[in-house]
Amino acid sequence: MFTPKKIDFTKTKTFSAVNRHNLVRIDNLRTPGAQDDNLFTSPEFETLIEKLKEARDNKKTITCFYGAHVIKCGLSRYLIWLMKNGYITHLASNGAGSIHDFELAYLGGTSEHVPTAIEDGSFGMWEETGLWMTEAIKEGAKNNYGYGQSLYAYVKKHPERFPNKEDCVFYQAYELGVPITYHITIGTDIIDQHPNMDFEAKGKISGIDFAYFCASVASLDGGVHMNIGSSVTGPEVFLKALSIARNQGNPTFNITTANFDIIPLGDYKSDIAKDKFDYYYRPRKNVINRPTSKGGTGLYIYGHHEDTIPSIYDRLKDR
Repeated sequence: MFTPKKIDFTKTKTFSAVNRHNLVRIDNLRTPGAQDDNLFTSPEFETLIEKLKEARDNKKTITCFYGAHVIKCGLSRYLIWLMKNGYITHLASNGAGSIHDFELAYLGGTSEHVPTAIEDGSFGMWEETGLWMTEAIKEGAKNNYGYGQSLYAYVKKHPERFPNKEDCVFYQAYELGVPITYHITIGTDIIDQHPNMDFEAKGKISGIDFAYFCASVASLDGGVHMNIGSSVTGPEVFLKALSIARNQGNPTFNITTANFDIIPLGDYKSDIAKDKFDYYYRPRKNVINRPTSKGGTGLYIYGHHEDTIPSIYDRLKDR
């Protein structure tokens, strides 16, 4: 049988992140109530606010899948506030979402300057990030933890390495009893570049997280699902989880779904031809329209995260 050539990851050089320049830092994270925000509104946004109030008051499930850019926009504290106040009961993200959160917790900064780092091969080659996250992944796999559980357990085991854990979304989630799950793709994350990565362990713990996410989606009837800035992973994972939930007979038709992004979709509930680019925009189909085809409400929140997420806080903070 033909065997393709593969690269030797052990030859990859890594560098300490201690003196790295970071675009996002603990000292420039946005704090709920501490600054004037550009408040956002739209008819869809107002509907979402009412649905969130109703779901929380009725103790219904509120799931949220966010792209890593939410962390890179400095909005970690808003996610933590929403969990603390019952407006998110399950949080989910992709691999990059976990990495930026992990780096903020130990380093106090994240988001390197990619255009220059890719030129010399230093992009993503950060010793502490790759080594410690892989240690967490391997230990978690041995204990049959999910990905989010594995990172939380690692921080609890090594608190001295994580001086900023109070602003760490995954750490605060598990401290609050809110499941946070990470849905990874092999080869998309900087830790996949590191010589010590265990892909078998990484896949195992993300698979466990998928089962946790499916359980939350199965209880979504009467609740809300938000997809904030994840254009591929979030919509695909949600649609599969929803299919599993309905396949097993769970009532998930009285739901509200909301997608947050800055792509202009126009009349996003209308049929669209396959020769139009936004036909292939996954959130339109997999978050807004298909899940609500037999009931419920699908919404598009068209605006920048820096405006929309603080505005959710502003509308809910006095309840």
